[in-house]
Amino acid sequence: INGIIKGEYLDCYEVNSIQEANELLSHVVNLYNQERPHMSIGNKTPEEIHQTNQKTDRLWKNYYAKNRTLVNL
Repeated sequence: INGIIKGEYLDCYEVNSIQEANELLSHVVNLYNQERPHMSIGNKTPEEIHQTNQKTDRLWKNYYAKNRTLVNL
């Protein structure tokens, strides 16, 4: 979600203060959850899914290995 928010929204705006950044991020998160349809949940918004308690199938890929080990540097 962080990559989507940065790539689709935050990279397009210039902010000059922490307050502006907080306001923009709040607006973007609301837009992402309430207005932007998601292909991975049948082109519905997350808010629609949560309000109706719909069960969804996982349609996205997990790019992270299941058994990752941390390497000490």
